[in-house]
Amino acid sequence: MSATAAPRILVVDDERTIVRALSAALEARDYRVDVAADGRSAVAEAAATAPDLIILDLGLPDLDGIEVCRRIRAWSDVPIIVLTAEGSDEAKVTALDEGADDYVTKPFSTPELLARVRVALRHRGRSGTGEPDPARFEVGALVVDIARHQVSVDGTGVDLTPKEFGFLALLARHPGRVLTHRMILEDVWGEGYGTETQYLRVYASQIRKKLAGLGAPDLVTEPGVGYRLVEPDPS
Repeated sequence: MSATAAPRILVVDDERTIVRALSAALEARDYRVDVAADGRSAVAEAAATAPDLIILDLGLPDLDGIEVCRRIRAWSDVPIIVLTAEGSDEAKVTALDEGADDYVTKPFSTPELLARVRVALRHRGRSGTGEPDPARFEVGALVVDIARHQVSVDGTGVDLTPKEFGFLALLARHPGRVLTHRMILEDVWGEGYGTETQYLRVYASQIRKKLAGLGAPDLVTEPGVGYRLVEPDPS
């Protein structure tokens, strides 16, 4: 993203009313907007314009939105926010596993979607490449130091077990992004643990208790999907 140009956002949806409403809301906030009405056009447009963020409906008339996400992820780390139908937890999880960064459920609140857009762009902009420093992560007042295996909030140390540390460090590496149960379990516990979601409920509860009252970002449960680490949106 250029230091001077407004962020470019690609909106992919075949419902004209949604495209018009989203385009108007985004342009009113000075974003540059491109649109695509189907999956193949979306992949081509993403390659041609190099957007800073993509808003992608999963219910497209040609390519499945998940396949669009998969194809774009083969060559780009652009943030992708998917739009999903209410009750489609399986589609959400699949899209996130294929590389989507976040999701919003239809019918959605435009202010909520705009907040998700700001968060995704802010975290991408911090590192330039989209990849944070692999040794130290900062999310609001929270600091996770991988090299020293230490966690602190506003300078106050937090004593975590190895699994708690791994869980929190993974979320801190992708602030604001929803990580699915399988992604967290396989990263922290290893392959073969992808369905042991009860582990995550216990460890998430323990982490929250240890961070309580310190001013740390919120460890948010996305029911049926996974977890995310959320700092307050300054906008």
